Amino acid sequence: MTASAPMGAPAHPVPAEALTVAAGQAEAVPGDLAGNAATAARLVREAAARGATVVVLPELFLPAYHPPTLADPATDVAADGVGLVDDARLEPLRSAARDGSAVVVVGAAVRHPDDRRTCSALVVDRAGTVNAGYDKQHLCGPYEKALFTPGVRGATLTVDGWRLGLGICYDGCFPEHGRAAAADGAHAYLCPSGYERGSEHRRDLYYPARALDNGMYVVFANPVGAATRWRFNGGAAVYDPQGRPLVRAADDGEAVVVTACDPAELVRVRATHSMLADRLSDQGGPRASIAA
Repeated sequence: MTASAPMGAPAHPVPAEALTVAAGQAEAVPGDLAGNAATAARLVREAAARGATVVVLPELFLPAYHPPTLADPATDVAADGVGLVDDARLEPLRSAARDGSAVVVVGAAVRHPDDRRTCSALVVDRAGTVNAGYDKQHLCGPYEKALFTPGVRGATLTVDGWRLGLGICYDGCFPEHGRAAAADGAHAYLCPSGYERGSEHRRDLYYPARALDNGMYVVFANPVGAATRWRFNGGAAVYDPQGRPLVRAADDGEAVVVTACDPAELVRVRATHSMLADRLSDQGGPRASIAA
């Protein structure tokens, strides 16, 4: 299928072919970066065996989302001046990406040459090269703000003609973040996340809303388990451009969910529900004040 985006939508072609994506969930061990990389590799191999080209894994999955342990710089991976990461502990994950010809997005703590430390989404390409692709812009709560420096710009990953906006957890709570990805032509929005138990209502509201707001697919990954103060609630999912779950994992237990993103559905939804094309560049001058 060859088609262009609807009038008023970002001027990027709609992809010609479907893209099969996966979202994974598992329990990460605090501080065990090598062991967590091996767990991530197992999830990637399962997803690739089921046809996935893009695999999304949770926020800070490589060191585990456990703030007391994250204070240890040994949980970091180091990025060079152009954002490349060369860390032997990631070799199982790199091998899984190469063997499965899959692109992997996974959370890590990244140390930059200027000594900034960021909560980031690593992108492992099909050759096994690791790039610190996106630094979380909206840090959540006192722990993250004490540990990390916020990112200063968004990022869009391109795979087989699909433009994939990158967000991390709390980023997805802000409509403007998903909208910025869509305005840059994103067909899908990938969100490694770390939602704790008790947050199920918000977890299941924000990401479908970002899909519906922008007529784009959303891939949401979240950890499970952990017997510490930070206990996570799974629910890995892929939402269609109307915000409906195409696949969704349970709130507990290791899982990989896989589905195809259909470009024809992007065209149909954006033509029928045209909020992205119809959005105003601003909401006018000073607001009217009405007394009643």
